[in-house]
Amino acid sequence: MDGTLIEGGAAPFYLPQGDECDVFAAAHRACLPLLLKGPTGCGKTRFVAHMAARLGRALHTVSCHDDLSAADLIGRYLLKGGETVWVDGPLTRAVREGAICYLDEVVEARKDVAVVLHPLTDDRRILPIDRTGEELHAGPGFMLVASYNPGYQNILKTLKPSTRQRFVALEFGFPSPMLELSVVCRESGLDEDRARLLIRIAGKLRGLKGQDLDEGVSTRLVVYAATLIARGMGFDRAVEVAMIEPLTDEADVKRGLADLVAALAG
Repeated sequence: MDGTLIEGGAAPFYLPQGDECDVFAAAHRACLPLLLKGPTGCGKTRFVAHMAARLGRALHTVSCHDDLSAADLIGRYLLKGGETVWVDGPLTRAVREGAICYLDEVVEARKDVAVVLHPLTDDRRILPIDRTGEELHAGPGFMLVASYNPGYQNILKTLKPSTRQRFVALEFGFPSPMLELSVVCRESGLDEDRARLLIRIAGKLRGLKGQDLDEGVSTRLVVYAATLIARGMGFDRAVEVAMIEPLTDEADVKRGLADLVAALAG
């Protein structure tokens, strides 16, 4: 659940699409929480890791899910060596350390998580820990970052306005073809000609979102396909396993996508 980027490590590669790095840095300086909105696989998590390293802050990443509770973030008493001891959760550790806490797909977490976040996302910047009686005050290095995919929201999985309006927000999308080409070539080692064809295919498949597909092909999947090709897999098979199979289980839809890819690939 909790991954930590050690302070001082080299910044992971990230190619900015606009001024998002400046906005992140400004929010950090101003002690403001940040909400990232965008489709799966468009680079939100890589962006946060990149900025944490650039700013020299440790990063605690939490992948949110249906069973994630406030106690998972704050901490709990555990039995260790015959004694009951308090163990901080990732959010508490980030507040104590002055680190960045990143809640990936925050809408997937249980509703009680939002209650915990509220006092950290206004001018109080406090984390009350009822079980220990502590009230932690977040220092200037602490930053709360959350992300979600608006395309997957429904009436049961959404952020309430009272929570959403506590954050500065950035909208993410898939990069332009030129930027995506740079990312795919650098991450996979594939030559530009074949990478360009993959990106053209991805663009066509993204155009089917809301028709045959619930979600378009992510940049992550394009990189996966390019990586397989660069390591010797045939082009058509790599596209099938990395850019078609992950999108749908419907046999008819998969056949239609394969025909579209064949037409584009010539």
